[in-house]
Amino acid sequence: MTLRMNIDCNGCYQRIRRALLHMQDLESHLIDRKQHRVSVCGAFVPQDVAIKLRKRTNRRVEILEIKEVDAGAGGEGEPPAPGGQQPS
Repeated sequence: MTLRMNIDCNGCYQRIRRALLHMQDLESHLIDRKQHRVSVCGAFVPQDVAIKLRKRTNRRVEILEIKEVDAGAGGEGEPPAPGGQQPS
């Protein structure tokens, strides 16, 4: 998910970073100061993260993009092993 936030100074950056680090559902985040964007990855409800970030930083948060990532790690839909051989 990509958010737009106003990141004016180092204090704003630190406040946003601290708020993101305290959220349990997030796997990773990337803060781009020049573009005023925050990218967040993890299993979460996008609106909940935006609301928490708004409350903790006292900054306006705008959701720009939400990408759904399939959580198909393993299981029956696993691709075959290289060389066409089945794993033993």
